[in-house]
Amino acid sequence: MKYFIFRNQTVEPFFCEEDIGYSGYDDISTIPSDAERFIWFYQVPFNSNSQQLSNEVATYFDKLKLVLAQTGGREMWVFSLVNLFRCRLVGNETLVDDVIGQFNEGVSQLSHENKNLRIIDFSEFTSTYTAEQLVNWKFYFISQTQLSTKLSKDFALWFSRKEEELALKRKKCLVLDLDNTLWGGILGEDGVAGIKIGGDYPGKAFLYWQQALLELSKTGVILTVCSKNNEPDVMEAWEKNPFMVLGKDNFSAWRINWQDKATNIQELAKELNIGLDSMVFIDDNPTERALIRQMLPSVTVPDFPDKPYGLMTFFQELVNKYFRVYSITEEDREKTKQYKANAMRTAERSKFVDMDSYLESLQIEMTVMPVDEFNLSRIAQMTQKTNQFNLTTQRLTEQDIREQIDRGWEIYCLSVSDKFGDNGITGAIFISPDHHIDNLLLSCRILGKGIEQAFVSSILNRIRNNGIKKVTAQYVPSKKNGQTSEFYDKLGFKLISDSENKNYMLELSDELPIKDFYNIYIK
Repeated sequence: MKYFIFRNQTVEPFFCEEDIGYSGYDDISTIPSDAERFIWFYQVPFNSNSQQLSNEVATYFDKLKLVLAQTGGREMWVFSLVNLFRCRLVGNETLVDDVIGQFNEGVSQLSHENKNLRIIDFSEFTSTYTAEQLVNWKFYFISQTQLSTKLSKDFALWFSRKEEELALKRKKCLVLDLDNTLWGGILGEDGVAGIKIGGDYPGKAFLYWQQALLELSKTGVILTVCSKNNEPDVMEAWEKNPFMVLGKDNFSAWRINWQDKATNIQELAKELNIGLDSMVFIDDNPTERALIRQMLPSVTVPDFPDKPYGLMTFFQELVNKYFRVYSITEEDREKTKQYKANAMRTAERSKFVDMDSYLESLQIEMTVMPVDEFNLSRIAQMTQKTNQFNLTTQRLTEQDIREQIDRGWEIYCLSVSDKFGDNGITGAIFISPDHHIDNLLLSCRILGKGIEQAFVSSILNRIRNNGIKKVTAQYVPSKKNGQTSEFYDKLGFKLISDSENKNYMLELSDELPIKDFYNIYIK
């Protein structure tokens, strides 16, 4: 089953999927062996006696720890405790609040000690409703459903976003207009000193908006610009306006010209080597938004707030809907720098007549490392996000990878750097105990330099040197990985069968050649 839910109330109306199991009320005696992950969804019971209530809630943490110890390392998602019916009989009595706080703090500590435990902040959902909306007493007395079933659709939508957040799925790129979007006013008319940024309202609203976007970029979201403007004017504004938070160095790419924005966004996607469906377009002009919705339907186009004072609420909505993930890696923090370095590599390529001379000039260094606790999170993240160079498109969690390690899989990741900068961990390969390449993926930003062939060849040579005579592999087509359909053919694998998927075999009789300008270090 996909989930097994431990609960002390009726929660079935809020989980729409069929492949879910439920414990009995306040029953932790059964730990199903076929559950992929567990959900702990205990909430504060309804009881007017605060002493009895606090005593009962105080038992939950020990019960949770007992269950956690028996999950075998499988993932457990724990909903934070929220008091849906908060009714103090005495104003300074904090017994129930204190024990709720102790539980939530204890779970936070457990999440640091147990990599398989994730926290879902239930208050994010409940805080958007009134006390009257949260509890429907009629349904509670009939079915023991504490949370009103009228909120079941809202909850399902919110929880689906949480699932994506926990799976580290999000949009990659924010495409920003400038005039009346990143600052107030029109640069071509108001001038560098006349645009509204900083100072009093509305400039202060745009200042907060830019500060928030800067922080978002530090989590790995790529910022780009698509604006109808004169580029020299924008460069002057970025350099000379003292209140400007976001400048040229904060954007990975831009199109500042008078060309239609649909064409510009397509060019940005091509330059960054990302899919249009990973982009979110922000523009104050409803006509421009309508154009992108019509011409590029895979680009996400939210409505922009009518007034600048709505910018921070808008930012919150953007984060919650498209950009938040449960955790970030060091590679995420370096995204802007990495994509800007890619643009420099593209410019460098035009200086060379042949590809090998260009690649040699890059001084490429590749470090191949076995999976460990320091890179496991990044490897799991790549399986969730990588689409173009992903031979089987398997989406794996950290726990999935840990289970593969326990079963004897060989899993390696690849870190790549060159004279322009460090791309960080950008590749991974999964080899089963029977020497089958079950999963192979590389980030799009390192493709086009032969790194993928060198990476796999180095791994296969290592396997050969360990006495393995042959390996098998598979290509599973998806909507986005067509460019990898002949990767194994080009590497010398023999096609065994070709129906829905392609199955391959390679005899490891001779060492696979690797061009000597790749500096490869295997740990």
